Amino acid sequence: MTTLHNFFFNVYPYVCLSVFLMGSLARFDRDQYTWKSDSSQLLRKGQLRWGSNLFHIGILFLFFGHAVGLLTPHFFYEGFMSAAVKQRLAIYAGGTAGVICFVGLSLLLHRRIFDPRIRLTSHKTDLFILVILWVQLVLGLITLPYSYGHSDGQAMLVLADWAQRIVTFRPDAAGLVALEWPYKVHLVLGMTIFLLFPFSRLVHVWSGFGTLAYFFRPYQVVRSRKIGLPPTRSDPQSHVPR
Repeated sequence: MTTLHNFFFNVYPYVCLSVFLMGSLARFDRDQYTWKSDSSQLLRKGQLRWGSNLFHIGILFLFFGHAVGLLTPHFFYEGFMSAAVKQRLAIYAGGTAGVICFVGLSLLLHRRIFDPRIRLTSHKTDLFILVILWVQLVLGLITLPYSYGHSDGQAMLVLADWAQRIVTFRPDAAGLVALEWPYKVHLVLGMTIFLLFPFSRLVHVWSGFGTLAYFFRPYQVVRSRKIGLPPTRSDPQSHVPR
């Protein structure tokens, strides 16, 4: 178990992150026509509106909540918030978002499996990744009672310390040994989702974050041209051959 523990929490994270980054880049470079969400909205809209909206609202909150909660050093907030208060906040806010996301994903999964038209046009990887996400959400909800039992916030501090050591290339998973099994399985499956990311429809998430660049792009300059007058030297289009 010591060898497995060391592999899954000290080595496996870097394997998953390497495949996640390099695999996404390779797919964008070689298979851009497959870089899409494969929406099935045209086949049937039933359950899609509620399922998709609830799922995306919940998953975005969970993603940023996990990122901020795990990667923010304790000294940033210890002056105005204790670890116990932060953990209770994570339980209530994350639990609410988890339930919302679970309901939405359950609707999407039911639609994919039990609608004959959608099931026939769905790739096996679509169903596979939805099932993995569903199991991951269930595991996340299972951890809530355990987190509530750690009222002093020590479990959150252990998880945050491990995550911060991973991103700063100082891996040390010794503190995770004493944690309950749902936390460990939840971490391993979460890293596995990053491993499978470049080979599934999840790559369209990159495009969603890429749209933020539109807020920072320069304005497009459009110059009008007077009709009926010959172009002048100052006209930027005068060099264009007719």
